[in-house]
Amino acid sequence: MTENTLTGKVALVTGGSKGIGRAIAVRLAENGVKVAINYNSSEDAAENLVRMISESGGVALKVRADVSNLDQVKGMISNISNEWGGVNILVNNAGIIDDRLLVRMSDDSWQRVIDVNLNGTFYTTRSVLKDMMRERWGRIINIGSVVALRGNPAQTNYTASKAAIIGFTKALAKEVATRGITVNVIAPGYFETETTSVLSDDQRNRWLSLIPQGHFGDVNDVAHMAAYLADDKANYVTGQVISVDGGMAV
Repeated sequence: MTENTLTGKVALVTGGSKGIGRAIAVRLAENGVKVAINYNSSEDAAENLVRMISESGGVALKVRADVSNLDQVKGMISNISNEWGGVNILVNNAGIIDDRLLVRMSDDSWQRVIDVNLNGTFYTTRSVLKDMMRERWGRIINIGSVVALRGNPAQTNYTASKAAIIGFTKALAKEVATRGITVNVIAPGYFETETTSVLSDDQRNRWLSLIPQGHFGDVNDVAHMAAYLADDKANYVTGQVISVDGGMAV
């Protein structure tokens, strides 16, 4: 039997109470990781997830912070450190969308998406990096998007934020490569989530036409990839953009 190298590690999953973040938190907990579930406004969802993980024999706690606010991020990391010690695995999943054509996009619509998606990734990563460097082991997994690789109308702000995360990831991977820290991007496509469940038939068919496999993904597809990247089995994988999208980016 293959040894589980994740038992006892500490993970922070930002935006971890719902969707892809939730699936990743559950998968890591199943592998013996202590999981801090970050949320901003979805406290009930975070509480329910902590309860579910605990009842399944895992260890989890909820930590509130708006990742675009540096003081709140520092407070969140301090709370986790006081509870469990430093963060070994960081999953930068928190993100928002504010879709509209560029000609109609307000300054606020642009800035808020950049603040949460890109600046939030910067703030959380910088806040945990020194501990990882001191321990000479760490995993940073940034959740990107297929749109960063192929573009999407009415999403210039979102696409720019996710494309910037790819550059951020590649540069940081080189900075910390000798310290036992890997940094990678998972670029999801379209998944069965609350967002897709409300699509009209025409909208759903239009989205499906873009996916070579012909169906939406399951959030667990991303969770399995995240668990692999967190494991020692992936210790020679860094600076990579791994698409989990049914072939959309091909």
